[in-house]
Amino acid sequence: MTAFQASLLTCDDEPRPGPLGDTVHRTPLAHRAWIDLRPGWFTGADGLFEHLLETVPWRAERRHMYDRVVNVPRLLAFYGENDPLPHPALNEALRTLNTHYMNEPGWPFRTAGLCLYRDGRDSVAWHGDTLGRGATEDTMVAILSLGTPRTLALRPRDDHRRPIRRTLGHGDLLVMGGTCQRTWEHAVPKTTRPTGPRISVQFRPRGVR
Repeated sequence: MTAFQASLLTCDDEPRPGPLGDTVHRTPLAHRAWIDLRPGWFTGADGLFEHLLETVPWRAERRHMYDRVVNVPRLLAFYGENDPLPHPALNEALRTLNTHYMNEPGWPFRTAGLCLYRDGRDSVAWHGDTLGRGATEDTMVAILSLGTPRTLALRPRDDHRRPIRRTLGHGDLLVMGGTCQRTWEHAVPKTTRPTGPRISVQFRPRGVR
């Protein structure tokens, strides 16, 4: 796994989320979907990244795909509603998100799923979080990105010709809302460029996977 180059400016900062409010930029999408982007949401992101990388009980998974079982191309961890999160700053992030989005359909955020992309070969294929409530209801998924920047691509389910791409950097926040999970798909594509590790923290409401 290629090493992540930490920032020399933030390595001593205590990890914590910044404000949301008018720092969040919303992009309306087709079919009443939307995405919010808040660059640089976390200060002290270096320390949080290193703490999660070293202490989270990362696990490899295998899944059925067509007629064979394949390795999932990333490492995973999941924290349910009653599980203590792996760093106090993630509890603060959860509270900040729930305060900011309290009037949006699909709140509050309750769980945290973590993915470790070890290098550019790790990825996630096109999908929507449609297991559970996301298949029929407006809901939200909030993604905190830590480590090496990677592309998050989005496309409408009914039109694959022009995907939208957003590069998520170290400490950035992206939130998908409205009908996004059932009318759009998202992916983290593989890349052949030398790429260091990235951790994605996905906050979801109850019953959304």
